[in-house]
Amino acid sequence: MKKIFLNQFIIFLSKTSIMVGGQAVINGVMMRVPGFYATAVRNAESHIIIDRHPHQSLVDNYNLTKIPILRGFLHLIDSMKIGFQTLEWSASIAEDNTPSNKIINFLMTLFSIAFAVSLFMGIPYLLTEFTLSLNNFSNNQFLFNSFAGFLRIMIFLLYLYCISKLEDIACLFQYHGAEHKVVYNFEAGSSVSVQNAQQFSTKHPRCGTSFVFILMLVTILTYAIADSLIASAGLLNFTVFSRILFHLLLLPFVAGLGYEVLKFLASKQNNPFFAILSKPGLWLQNITTKEPTDDQVEVSIEALNAAFDNNLDKFKGQKFNADAIG
Repeated sequence: MKKIFLNQFIIFLSKTSIMVGGQAVINGVMMRVPGFYATAVRNAESHIIIDRHPHQSLVDNYNLTKIPILRGFLHLIDSMKIGFQTLEWSASIAEDNTPSNKIINFLMTLFSIAFAVSLFMGIPYLLTEFTLSLNNFSNNQFLFNSFAGFLRIMIFLLYLYCISKLEDIACLFQYHGAEHKVVYNFEAGSSVSVQNAQQFSTKHPRCGTSFVFILMLVTILTYAIADSLIASAGLLNFTVFSRILFHLLLLPFVAGLGYEVLKFLASKQNNPFFAILSKPGLWLQNITTKEPTDDQVEVSIEALNAAFDNNLDKFKGQKFNADAIG
């Protein structure tokens, strides 16, 4: 149960959604391909256990692939659902098939959400309100959200650095690196093997880490504009609590917009200007990905092969390109 709690906060950070993509889980990797996803976990006896399921995304179910922003939010919801399911399953395998308690998991999820809101909204807003009120700037919505956004990013970086020192998280970040290497290997069209995958980078431009960083930048501008419009219209007298509630309501739009920005930047990697804009997200992966061992890469390959129903070799020689995170 402790492992689930430690990893719930970074479930977004280990996702690379594409035609092929996935995320790191406890002692393993989940890989997702069109129509299916599979999770491979190495248990206490060093055996690799596989769990495979059919899946059709909400976007595909309702033919929403061409509706910007909405498709991004639905991709995120879809990824969170699969992420929590695979994370819970991997924890049970890593802990010798110990059955999970759904009530405890639900309460821990609620606590995790409350903790995240307090850490990344409550604390920055309280500090910003106090700081700007000293100089009578608290009513300047652009200044408020810019300063709060800066504090949020600093807290996020400090949080990532601290949890990366935990043994369980360090291992998770290694599997995150293994997932990226195997995805790169697959995209390149070369034979997917431990030796070939290890030649690729652990940093992927469509990683969820990049998404979270871009999301934080998008929130600064979006919240500033929205708050200014609401305040100027006299619709809401902002307090820390009312601002948090209002910004939570805007999160679906912000998440969808962040998805579109990341998708656009990922498609422009050959453009020097847009490549520079992607650098902060890639740099952040120095924290959230680590060089994996050969055994960890093997688990990632097994997850990908299982997702393709053990037909991975059929795709050899074909190059694929990621479409989005998720």
